[in-house]
Amino acid sequence: MSQDVIALLKQHRSIRKFTDQPVSPACIESLIEAGQSAPTSSFIQACTVIQVKDSAKRAMLAECAGNQTYVETAPVFLVFCADMQRHQQMCELHQREMLSGFTEQFITATVDCALFAQNTAIAAESIGMGIVYIGGIRNQIARVTEILELPELVYPVFGMCLGYPDQNPEVKPRLPLSVIFKQDRYDDHGDLDEIQSYDKEVDQYYQTRTGGNKSMGWSDQIAGMLEKEARPHMLEYLQKQGYLKR
Repeated sequence: MSQDVIALLKQHRSIRKFTDQPVSPACIESLIEAGQSAPTSSFIQACTVIQVKDSAKRAMLAECAGNQTYVETAPVFLVFCADMQRHQQMCELHQREMLSGFTEQFITATVDCALFAQNTAIAAESIGMGIVYIGGIRNQIARVTEILELPELVYPVFGMCLGYPDQNPEVKPRLPLSVIFKQDRYDDHGDLDEIQSYDKEVDQYYQTRTGGNKSMGWSDQIAGMLEKEARPHMLEYLQKQGYLKR
């Protein structure tokens, strides 16, 4: 792998402020084609991308995502959908019955979508653009489904704001390599000490980024997040869409 590519990957930042510079349709299509080139489980190709241009829909999606204004204002907003609907059509085309609802189908479609999106993100960053993922559209996922007119066996995994950066945030520090990279077996010996040191690094990052208005380590942030319900509506929604039934 080129050292330039490695450096690019290590410099990823979420960009939430964009210039007014437009992104041409040809550029967007090229980025989507790069996304298509990502690995796909058993050649299933279970991702559909919806570019949302309509300003009224953008405003509704921004509200669904917790009033994240950049959903409405970014030059480009994409929604990456896990899509098994076309596969059902292919079974019908060949007069076969699709056995749907398997958890494995949910996993492969979701992973396909994530790999597709990350390829798109890297392609965008390689030409000087910036992105931020919008998982917040799952806050009101049923309404997002209505807005985008998604059929059964299609669900929106996340959105992505895309454009040319109008900010230059610091790179957010990641967990120490020793915590996430193991040899031959799972071994968390010493991880807690490493994470406590990492907490100090994250706290300094937040203080610098917010001018001292936020002081929090990684472990504290995660503990606070995980003691709360995490979108409990998702299971019922996914089952309604034809996933996770068996």
